[in-house]
Amino acid sequence: MFVTAFLTFEIPLTSLSEAKLYDGSGTEVDGNVFEEAVTRPNLGVLKLTLYNDAKGWDNDLSSILLLLHLTPPSSQGRKRPGKMSASQAEQYLVIFQKSGTSIQEHLDAIDQSRQPYLLAVGTRKSSIHAYFIILDKRALPCKSMRALVAFDELCKTHFVFGTAYNRMLRNMYTFIQTIVYNIDIGKVKETPRVVELRAFLKMELTLIWKMDYI
Repeated sequence: MFVTAFLTFEIPLTSLSEAKLYDGSGTEVDGNVFEEAVTRPNLGVLKLTLYNDAKGWDNDLSSILLLLHLTPPSSQGRKRPGKMSASQAEQYLVIFQKSGTSIQEHLDAIDQSRQPYLLAVGTRKSSIHAYFIILDKRALPCKSMRALVAFDELCKTHFVFGTAYNRMLRNMYTFIQTIVYNIDIGKVKETPRVVELRAFLKMELTLIWKMDYI
């Protein structure tokens, strides 16, 4: 939710789990109403509140988590009923660990096979000083302390080691694979949400390109 509105009104990137929408009476409403307000301003006055305190991630990682919210996990089918929210899926992408605690203890606590994910080590989520890619109970240090660079390394890890995407993050990774890396465009299966977001970004980029030449 919020995808069209965030981009249309140029709202700073933030984790959508920290965004709340209220109507004129102060009642929280569904984010889809905000989407509709972009094309139907007669819906009335809406208040959007962004919660961004010291407990949250920094701007770079928040922008990555925003993409996860824009391409949420698909339903798991009959054998796995129910649908995991994007907020719940964050744990499969990045885990925070307090500075001074043992990374080896984190690795020893892994009791089942998992796809690669980021371990962010710092004094708090907004102050990370090291990223590690956790793969096969090993911690691979990232070259940079920047979240975007670490995320880029995480994405490429799947190709280097031939590892499948975590099914909870497949939509997000597919979007990155086709939009950012231009790999297997038209060959990989995309959900309607990913197709919709791709079309929207293409429309926005086309509009910006045309405005630059006016």
